[in-house]
Amino acid sequence: QPRKILHLDLDAFFCAVEELRDPTLRGQPFAVGGAPDGRGVIAACSYAARQFGIHSAMPTAHALRRCPQLLILPGRHTAYEEYSRRVLAQLYNLTPLVEQISIDEAFLDVTDLHLAGEKLARQLQQAVWEKYELPCSLGVAENKLLAKTANDFGKAKSKTGRPPMAITVIPPGSGAAFLAPLPVEKLWGVGPKTAQRLAPLGIRTIGELAAWPPEELARRFGKQGRDLARRARGIDPRPIVTVHETKSVSRETTFAQDVRDRVELERTLLRLSKSVGWRLRRAALHGVTVQLKLRWADFTTLTRQTTLPHPTNQDNDIYQAAKTLFTKTWQRGRPVRLIGVGVTNLQEPREQLKLWEASSVESDRLQETLDELRERFGREIIQRASELSE
Repeated sequence: QPRKILHLDLDAFFCAVEELRDPTLRGQPFAVGGAPDGRGVIAACSYAARQFGIHSAMPTAHALRRCPQLLILPGRHTAYEEYSRRVLAQLYNLTPLVEQISIDEAFLDVTDLHLAGEKLARQLQQAVWEKYELPCSLGVAENKLLAKTANDFGKAKSKTGRPPMAITVIPPGSGAAFLAPLPVEKLWGVGPKTAQRLAPLGIRTIGELAAWPPEELARRFGKQGRDLARRARGIDPRPIVTVHETKSVSRETTFAQDVRDRVELERTLLRLSKSVGWRLRRAALHGVTVQLKLRWADFTTLTRQTTLPHPTNQDNDIYQAAKTLFTKTWQRGRPVRLIGVGVTNLQEPREQLKLWEASSVESDRLQETLDELRERFGREIIQRASELSE
């Protein structure tokens, strides 16, 4: 029996969340990204903005030259994470076989459900829209490679200036035929460099790649050649991976302009520490090693770490350790390009409370209360005074 795999992709996710906050943005050219001065880049743009040729990773200044009326919004990543979590919960209502691959993308294995894949995709699309007013597109196929390719193809066909809300189905057994006319760059795992190496061989479409003997591709490209031969024929036996072993949790930010003000740097450290703590608690993990990452204006990057006396997932523990590392590492007035906080050496929750941990019970309870409030009213409902701008 062929598998039924869905690939779900939230359409212009960051922008869709911003439209929930401000419905007047709908249909308008706007983007989430950094300021045009300095190194600001576009993180996401509305479909109306895409009509002007604007895309993610484009420098903000360049985007504004293409569309002077483009509205630039700063990212609200705590809100994006919260909506991502809600959508993920909706996917788990359908099947436990869910593999999240990014904040706005996931695979689902619905082979054991009796409904056709296309009908399941339409039901899921409708549920996400009705519950959260978030548009999404889906690809339906017999494996992950084809499901994602189908979804990318369906989304790319939409030129309306609105979210595509596409559903694209590749029937079982027709994967190779679907892939054959597509440019080789559309094959998952083929980047610009690989495409450049294939072009002199006369390989410009996936079908031309599939026509090459696998042994010859393996001789020329090694293991990658064998993988390319298999994918070009639409073969992908990979299962849905429901659990990833988490080795570390980290957050970092690159400033639009280098920052040399200590107050702003420590405020950013606190915000990052809170995000890391939140993620650890959501995953029911504790860590004993806190890391600080700093990148100077000349791109020199330093990483410093410290080991705590006991495992933690508490915001304040993480922040205080990161702040101590920052104080030891940063030279007053030296401009910082990037700053990051991470926690490693992770472990499952402790089974019993040791005597030396008893003093942390009140802190843990306070953190749980804060999390509950943030779950109900939003991540920014409670902030420290030090987080507020002057």
